[in-house]
Amino acid sequence: MRGLPTLAPWGQIVRFATVGGINTLTFYACYLPLRRMLPYFAAYTGGFALSMVCSFLLNTYFTYRTRPTWKKFLLFPLTQVTNYAVQSVGLVLLVSWCGLNTAVAPLAAALIALPFTFLVSRRILRPPAQTDPPPARSGEPV
Repeated sequence: MRGLPTLAPWGQIVRFATVGGINTLTFYACYLPLRRMLPYFAAYTGGFALSMVCSFLLNTYFTYRTRPTWKKFLLFPLTQVTNYAVQSVGLVLLVSWCGLNTAVAPLAAALIALPFTFLVSRRILRPPAQTDPPPARSGEPV
């Protein structure tokens, strides 16, 4: 029986946030040298793609402690789509409805998006929960 999803252990959440920080640094470390050779948007796209591959590998091995597969790799960009969508909506709402400063609002929107991105990545990268067979009744063969 599948039942309700189990709560994520705090260690997994901390590892996810750590990978996010590493991913940001990886992006920037790729973006800066690429920017010298390419137009800025091409450099941005290249840095984003490289950091997403790094994020995938770190999240599979470190955050969720599972094996990467091609299926997971191909589904992983959905985490970035979710992140972008939630951050974009959050940014607009925080600036236009809440009057938050445009310099601070993206950081707040990123924090708001974190749980959504975590849940999507956990769903994609973590192996499905194994269900235990019902216990055998006494007197029945196992």
